[in-house]
Amino acid sequence: MNILYPDLKAKTILITGGLGFLASQFIKALEHNFCKVIILDKKKSNKKNFFYCDITKESDLKSVYRRIKKKYKSIDVLINNAANNYGAGSKLTELRLENFSDKIWDDDLKVGLKGAMLCTKIFGSEMSKQKLGGNIINISSDLGIISPDNRIYKKNFVKPVTYSVIKHGIIGLTKYTATYWPKKVRCNAIAFGGMKNNQDKNFIKKIQKLIPMGRMGKKNEYNNVLLFLSSNASSYINGTTIVVDGGRTIL
Repeated sequence: MNILYPDLKAKTILITGGLGFLASQFIKALEHNFCKVIILDKKKSNKKNFFYCDITKESDLKSVYRRIKKKYKSIDVLINNAANNYGAGSKLTELRLENFSDKIWDDDLKVGLKGAMLCTKIFGSEMSKQKLGGNIINISSDLGIISPDNRIYKKNFVKPVTYSVIKHGIIGLTKYTATYWPKKVRCNAIAFGGMKNNQDKNFIKKIQKLIPMGRMGKKNEYNNVLLFLSSNASSYINGTTIVVDGGRTIL
């Protein structure tokens, strides 16, 4: 059961990359707290609260904003969550730095950084005009604070260079935004550690040795910090990065 923040019931919350695994956990928690959740994604969906949008295109974002405003009137919270993902189908060797292509670099930064900046530009600027302002939450990672330890991955597989660059950049965007509309729009980041989700057993053993608590995050364990930052309980928190990683980044 998630912590109930009564003020969330009145909030409209927009999340990018809303059809992904982590986003699905967030959405359940937000809806459990009676938020109106708007999902943006490039994948197709029949969800009633879904809007198809390419967040790397400013024209798409402006168009979808007009449609959202007609239906919801205002957006209280923007969660910049979208990012490219490399699953089991990835070609392992092409992710190594010596083989990393311009195309992958450009595509990843386009979604993870440019997309977050454009969403902040379009939705943040509108929030700044609202009587009650707004709130932006950027999803970073413990690897936005420290470097990935590529020794813990499978042979030929590494954490892509773009992942670290984007997650570090997201924290920079957070600090910049927090001082740009400080009286109307606050902005914070969450740096999540890895979540246990059917990964290779050897990988889990290796990564757990790097975490003082001796384990990866559990499913749904990250939800409450998102709810807290979305609510008025965090009203004086601005420009910070909350780290949820079992202590990995303090070593």
